[in-house]
Amino acid sequence: MSLEKLHLALTSLEEHIKNNSVSNSKISKSDIAWHIDHSLKVINNVSLALQSSDPNTYKNDFSFLGKVFFTLGFFPRGKAKAPKHVRPPDVISKEDVISQVELAKANIDTIATLEKNAYFKHPLFGNVNTPRIYKFLSMHTNHHVKIIKDIMTK
Repeated sequence: MSLEKLHLALTSLEEHIKNNSVSNSKISKSDIAWHIDHSLKVINNVSLALQSSDPNTYKNDFSFLGKVFFTLGFFPRGKAKAPKHVRPPDVISKEDVISQVELAKANIDTIATLEKNAYFKHPLFGNVNTPRIYKFLSMHTNHHVKIIKDIMTK
């Protein structure tokens, strides 16, 4: 997956900011604002982790589960819980989401400048390095975009 696909996924999130208060408990316990905010927090936190990582300490411990999901190209719904540092606050302001979008755009553009073995530690997948990062962020963002679209249509 490429930088272009990640930008498309980010644009799709941005287009749904206007629907931030829409919810549908049959699809998700959370409203659209939660999914947008969470996705942006993941992009921004992962980008910062990559930037601050030491590529010399990278170990390829990418898990079997990571390989399965990356091969499938999607994450199943309702199987994982967001780590605390990427969970949205109780009140999500539109202004905060908009500023996170701008930061995410800048952050994903910096990924291409990082060393191959810049990485972040995923709780289930192990170390995810730069060559895998576009696919991870695209899959994760699109996972939430699909949920948002389902909330809007059902």
